[in-house]
Amino acid sequence: MPKNREALRFFQAYINEMIDIGGENLPKSISASLGAKLGKILKERESLSLEERLKKIYSALNAKTKITSIDKNTREIIIKFHSNFCPIGGKYNPDRSDIIRNSICKPYTRAILQSLDPDTKYETEIVDCILKSNRKNCQYLLTIKE
Repeated sequence: MPKNREALRFFQAYINEMIDIGGENLPKSISASLGAKLGKILKERESLSLEERLKKIYSALNAKTKITSIDKNTREIIIKFHSNFCPIGGKYNPDRSDIIRNSICKPYTRAILQSLDPDTKYETEIVDCILKSNRKNCQYLLTIKE
């Protein structure tokens, strides 16, 4: 097993243990805090568009990102991985998908974007998740409320 995959499995076991011990609020708080810190770092380093910021965030997970404008305030984001293995939640696991999405994915992404642009509110609606669908894509709608 490659070392990267071993590190991911350790990370996922850590997340699952946090959920088991602290419920959904513990990883939600940590995710929001880490997202805010990353957002501040990105803000200091570069001035990028929303789309460029999102692509940069997901490139760290070794994913390809496709962003489509639905309307002025809504973007469809499709994050495509090489396999049906989520770097955050692991393999297909519909029992854990909601808590992973609501406690880690959503607060992390919103905190990054919020710290980059504090005057704007972001909402996310998950459409597809590897943990729930057993496919290679994560897909969500990002609504921007100024």
